[in-house]
Amino acid sequence: MTAPGRLRAPLATRGRTLHAGAWWLWALGLATAASRTTDPLLLGLLVGVAGYVVAARRTDAPWARSYGAFVKLGLVVLAVRLVFAFVLGSPVPGTHTLVTLPEVPLPDWARGVRIGGRVTAEGMVFALYDGLKLATLLICVGAANALANPARLLKSLPGALYEAGVAVVVAMTFAPNLVADVQRLRAARRLRGRSDRGFKALLQVGLPVLEGALERSVALAAAMDARGYGRTAQVPRAVRHTTTALTLGGLLGICAGTYGLLAAQGAGYGLPVLAAGLAAALAGLWLGGRRSVRTRYRPDRWGPRAWLVAGSGVAVAALMIWANSYAPTALHPPAVPLTAPALPLWPALSVLVGLVPAFAAPVPAGSPGPPAERRTKRAGRRPESVKPHSESVEARRESVEPRPKSAVENVKSAKERTT
Repeated sequence: MTAPGRLRAPLATRGRTLHAGAWWLWALGLATAASRTTDPLLLGLLVGVAGYVVAARRTDAPWARSYGAFVKLGLVVLAVRLVFAFVLGSPVPGTHTLVTLPEVPLPDWARGVRIGGRVTAEGMVFALYDGLKLATLLICVGAANALANPARLLKSLPGALYEAGVAVVVAMTFAPNLVADVQRLRAARRLRGRSDRGFKALLQVGLPVLEGALERSVALAAAMDARGYGRTAQVPRAVRHTTTALTLGGLLGICAGTYGLLAAQGAGYGLPVLAAGLAAALAGLWLGGRRSVRTRYRPDRWGPRAWLVAGSGVAVAALMIWANSYAPTALHPPAVPLTAPALPLWPALSVLVGLVPAFAAPVPAGSPGPPAERRTKRAGRRPESVKPHSESVEARRESVEPRPKSAVENVKSAKERTT
């Protein structure tokens, strides 16, 4: 029970489901903030914020289980980056030698590349910072995959991008469905007393996973054909050419502007190019929607909570870009000389703005309960206010049917009747 007057997010229903685009804007905002810093403390804080929001607002759907796979993929990327720096060396000069590997002689055409040699602590720290940034970007994308419903994201696309959106959404759902199939098959092998680890088990699991992917592809193709996928209305040729020019030009402008925002050198031209690209793309999508004969049933509305979720991600990105402009040294701790990274106060507080979805987004129906209730369930105890079904049935049975007497009670009652 919650105390009266305590503010709680509403339960997510069909009419109060958060827009899928809000989750992607929030995650892209966190990814933009991660691309602006190499401080491991700030990157770890971004990962913690994304993980907390996913734990608080993800559902029991198959795509919600893909977050762990993205975390593991980020760790693999970090490990590969460190191995490359250890074996192939690092361009960062250093004075603290960790180990000296035997160097492999290479031909003249491979000048500038070396295998082995001196491994320095400065080079490994630089590789650690760089790999951690890449891992954080992957984890932010994984958070969007775990929180946003792909079907609702496809439903929210404009009519001009429906066909391309179907391909993108199908590609996005490949990884979550693959993870769900692998987990299901490994659990089935464990229940049958078989090992789920090793190369042999991987081969035996891979064939059913491939078979399930093919079955889903055939079912999806049949469903798309039954719903008239690909049918368009007749529009004039001039409108089609204008739509193509505006859409392609706008998408190129969005790509160039996004690259300018993510790159450290393009902060000046990134925002104007992004705004111009968005305007051209929106105009092209509006014109392209005229050739679509598709209708929407119960479209998702962009409500105040969607604005809060998307705005928190945009605010994190904007504050981190601003912090990078006035204090770049605080966001990029140097690897030469070796110094312990410090947590800058104001950038850290701006990252915490990304926790807004954990309290503003509607609570999904399949989410776990409060922490105290989860601890009670893990300990195997039941709350006192909840009685088990068997106890309630026994209580009703005793109230209706009299309890049979024992042999001693029958003897006593017979003696009382004779006296």
